[in-house]
Amino acid sequence: MSVDPALRTLEIDLPARPQALVELSLLMAEEPQHPQRIAERVASDMALASAVMRAVNSALYGLHGRVQTVHQAVLYLGSSELLGIAYEIGLRAAFPSTAELEPIWRRATLRGVLMGRLAGLLDLERWSAHSAGLFEECGKAALVRHAPAHYPAMLRASQNDDAQLCQIERTGFGVSHDALGAALCESWGLAGTAVCSVRHHVQAVQTRELPVAPPRRGVLALSVLAATLMERPEDIDEVALALAGPAGLEPTLLLRSCRKLAEQQIWQSARRHPTPDA
Repeated sequence: MSVDPALRTLEIDLPARPQALVELSLLMAEEPQHPQRIAERVASDMALASAVMRAVNSALYGLHGRVQTVHQAVLYLGSSELLGIAYEIGLRAAFPSTAELEPIWRRATLRGVLMGRLAGLLDLERWSAHSAGLFEECGKAALVRHAPAHYPAMLRASQNDDAQLCQIERTGFGVSHDALGAALCESWGLAGTAVCSVRHHVQAVQTRELPVAPPRRGVLALSVLAATLMERPEDIDEVALALAGPAGLEPTLLLRSCRKLAEQQIWQSARRHPTPDA
């Protein structure tokens, strides 16, 4: 695909992490954790609290009855999922609102929830998994902001094939969205396992192999499983059994966890009722 050669020499700016998310991350890192303090911090920011409540009451989270307060939300969902919603809102707000980004954000929301819940069922670090899913395609958002006149055409040319898209991006910009997304994860202070998953997810999803050393394979395996649930749920047993050994996960537990999420079919609800915009 023909790209303006001048684009290849440009530096790509990454947005800074919002202060509210810095403070929430510090609260999440405390031992022991205090969920109500996290809820209080979210509730103290009127815009953030309003957006969180709209998201919590969307079909994706499947809560029975309408949640009225942020404190109720943290009781129903837990600190990790609440923080995931806050980060999703902060991430969306850091980039322009464009038609090209809407499907990216919808996938990010769903993938984050799937990976976080799988991690909870498998006794893995839930926030690392949720944030990895949420940030997986954020490099695309950075490129939309960097080259709004050129990058949408690259997205169309790739025909939803991320491996092909990475090749187009490297030709046009000298960097691909997976590497760019990992850099944003690092600058926002996400865990190393999340950074690793974002950096390697395109290759892992394409090959269904884990091109990293233990112990960083667990979250990356969840990325492949989430992609399978979202795109080819009929293949989930095959993929789970293939990844269990390399990821160091117990096969029976992994199968049971994947099937549990597959039965919930939360991604179908999300497609019918997208998460409200922030």
